[in-house]
Amino acid sequence: MDQKKTEILWREEKYNVMFYSQNHYNAIRQAMKNKASYEEISALIKQALSLTPTEGSMRNACQHMWGYFKKVADEEEKIQYEQLIQTTNFRELLPFLRGLAEKYEVTYLLESRVLKR
Repeated sequence: MDQKKTEILWREEKYNVMFYSQNHYNAIRQAMKNKASYEEISALIKQALSLTPTEGSMRNACQHMWGYFKKVADEEEKIQYEQLIQTTNFRELLPFLRGLAEKYEVTYLLESRVLKR
């Protein structure tokens, strides 16, 4: 399996993995640097997604995604984000971030599986 396909898989799953487990995210990043095979990366991703995400891991992933918008979001969007992140309302926060990704045309995030829930 070629490295390009593995890179595409990781790009699509990166924030999804981060949402579930920062430790797995770090391990997969390292595995990618070491040119791990598609099968290895896919297995690590599957393992991460089988975990129960913690509030910390979910918050961290959302904060990373918010980084794409914090300079372009309007005042209302910033207030809404702050309310959602403080109340840890991830059921509403993910669709909110998806809406921002659509509005501001952030293709990288639109391709991310975490926002396709």
